[in-house]
Amino acid sequence: MTTSSTAARLKSLGPGIILAAAAVGASHLVASTQAGALFGWQLWWLILLVNVLKYPFFRFGVTYTLTRNESLVSGYYRKHKLYLWAFTLLNIIAAVVNTAGVLLLTASLLQLFLPQLSLALLCWLILLACLLILLGGQYRSLDAIAKWIMVTLSLATIVAVVIAWQNHVPPATDFVAPSPWELSALAFLVAMMGWMPVPIELSAINSLWLRSKQKLTAVTLKDGLFDFNLGYWSTAFLALVFLALGALVQFGAPQPIAMAGTKFAEQFVAMYSATIGAWSEYLVGAIAFLCMFGTTLAVLDGYARTLRESHRLITKRRTSLRYWVLGQSVAGMLVILYFQAALGPMLSFAMTLAFLTTPFFAWLNYMLVRKQQMPTAMHAWAWIGLTYLLGFALLFVYWRLFT
Repeated sequence: MTTSSTAARLKSLGPGIILAAAAVGASHLVASTQAGALFGWQLWWLILLVNVLKYPFFRFGVTYTLTRNESLVSGYYRKHKLYLWAFTLLNIIAAVVNTAGVLLLTASLLQLFLPQLSLALLCWLILLACLLILLGGQYRSLDAIAKWIMVTLSLATIVAVVIAWQNHVPPATDFVAPSPWELSALAFLVAMMGWMPVPIELSAINSLWLRSKQKLTAVTLKDGLFDFNLGYWSTAFLALVFLALGALVQFGAPQPIAMAGTKFAEQFVAMYSATIGAWSEYLVGAIAFLCMFGTTLAVLDGYARTLRESHRLITKRRTSLRYWVLGQSVAGMLVILYFQAALGPMLSFAMTLAFLTTPFFAWLNYMLVRKQQMPTAMHAWAWIGLTYLLGFALLFVYWRLFT
């Protein structure tokens, strides 16, 4: 690779890295760690498999955007208005619930440093900081922050896993490991896979981030795929790293595994502290907070972009992104203020809904690019992924309705 092409590729980095930042906060920090803490190493291959099988459908979003010079959202509209309506309705639910969820978890991590402040107040402060960044610099600020956060968090997590491996104490000899292959664990598996590496609607969000990147610099298909592959496979690797951390530190421990909220944040930071040393508690807490802060930025910016684009295509009217970011922020805070006690079930519902709708939007992404020239192996890869995702979704529906 020549120096000029290397510089071009580095300059094109951005959308894939932002996608990775969103993934680490949304699924890895929570779902992967919990998978390791609850079931040890038993789910490593399933996490890897889901990342592999979802890959073509996120990649199709990049190839469609760069070859057709329009976003996936426009592609849904071009295919049929009903596809865009279905995407928009599901996106509204995901935008509001996910905004509330990531805000609350970010505030829970910040409360470790500011215990005297209430969660609601911390949510307002975090939201204000996000709005100042997004309404000021918008995509350019998000691009820069995401890269810095990803590098920092990745290095800290890898170091923690290496130390955990060296200091690992196996579970007690009489400990019986729970099985993830029982029907009672199916809901957890479906929720985990729904957000692994991220919900499928983020393929459309990534498409719009890519369009924003094109306004800053020229992005070729080759460079765009390099950025996407770097971000996507980094998330797959980090999913296994977070799984390892949960398996090495929490698996087999007598303390029950917290599944959400403040207790989860406390356990997560304590996990690092027990592995690296008490001196690291504030350092790791700060890094985890920055990770979730980056995810909150990505969620606020990304969902607002897709909702604005959907509104533009449906009504033929252009509106400012600022209004959509503000509206989404207010809706997320209202959920926190009035439904905080029910936020855990709401997030589980959102994660499950993300998995159940994955086959539909995966198929739609494939339909938009299937006539483009691509290797036969990519077509086969897509059909294998569709078969798996649809089969597992139908199994879950059958379980919920008939057992």
